[in-house]
Amino acid sequence: MSGRRILALGIAAVAVGGVLGSVLVLNGSGKISLSSHSSREHSEHSSHHVTRWSFSTIDNQNDATFNQLLGISNRGQIAGYFGSGAQGHPNKGYLLTLSRHGSWYQNENVPGSLQTQVTGLNDFGVTVGFWSDQNTASQMNDNFGFYTWGGHFHSVNFPTGNNASPPVNQLLGVNNWGVAVGFYTDAKGNNHGYTYSITRHRFRSVRIRGATSLTASAINNDGDIAGFFTGTGGVTKTFLLRSDGGLTTLAFPGAASTQAFGVNDSREVVGSYTIGSGTNAKTFGFTWSRHTGFKVVNAPQGLGATTINGVNDAGDLVGFYTDAAGNTHGLLWAASHHTAPFAPGVTQFAPAPSATPTISPTPTMSATPTISATATPTTTTSPAPTAVSSSPRHW
Repeated sequence: MSGRRILALGIAAVAVGGVLGSVLVLNGSGKISLSSHSSREHSEHSSHHVTRWSFSTIDNQNDATFNQLLGISNRGQIAGYFGSGAQGHPNKGYLLTLSRHGSWYQNENVPGSLQTQVTGLNDFGVTVGFWSDQNTASQMNDNFGFYTWGGHFHSVNFPTGNNASPPVNQLLGVNNWGVAVGFYTDAKGNNHGYTYSITRHRFRSVRIRGATSLTASAINNDGDIAGFFTGTGGVTKTFLLRSDGGLTTLAFPGAASTQAFGVNDSREVVGSYTIGSGTNAKTFGFTWSRHTGFKVVNAPQGLGATTINGVNDAGDLVGFYTDAAGNTHGLLWAASHHTAPFAPGVTQFAPAPSATPTISPTPTMSATPTISATATPTTTTSPAPTAVSSSPRHW
């Protein structure tokens, strides 16, 4: 349901949100999509991909230079933020509602925070993300996960004594059952994925055999988790860990890195892959499903600089791209063109009362969580790169 780019508060988001810095109740009407009709898994047989669907640039007017859209629900609500995270240019979170009856922004920033990214949301109005009480010149800021429930903010941090300095905890996605996914960074700089049950206040680690660093970035309503990991060889690959323990790993052919940031209930995975390195690196968005394989997504004004962060069950996509001038813009791929509505100003909050949220639970964790894939996975999909088409389709 949600995905996001990952950065650190003050770092622009990492391809789900990132470390801060750069980094509703459904009323029986069923799913409402920005698309006039659902295109499950972006079927190649659906002609509207060519004739009706289009890209829209969606920027919050508070910042014309930096916007990222990170998650989209089946209700047409989008999670995002503006602000690069550079000192004096902090991340500020928001929700954007697009509908036939009107569109509007709603600011969402943790009280007491200097920076907030809203990274994911479900169909019942629960949102997740991360915040910081810092906005330093080095962009090395502390990050704390959060969720909102009934309009109230709650901080969440994985219970461990092996934290990075400053600490980094992020929640990146949440499903309709109130299960969120995220990660924390340890003292060696490696990420560790986990799930967090909002209703039970319980953590579970997400593990894949051979992974030295793992980020859990999205979860669908069946409990399937998408994300990315780095193995001993140093290559970053995408994973889709099904609720039954089956594991699919994916790597775009020829890519140095393949990262998943979103997954919907059809197990359609979205994210980005990188070709090249250093100043020659180029980033492309993608969607992947077992039936269609990889499809490349490039914003017309951001060729080689596009990331897809979220997907809903109708196939609507959100993400961002960087233009030739170096500005980052929110993007929407849907069945009709959309424009950004008026955005209210952002209220500046007082300093944060505590850098160590007292609301974070410390649940008992099983040593071998049932969600971990510790054995050779069995799946109907072969691991990448053989699991995908050798000639990805482009939009």
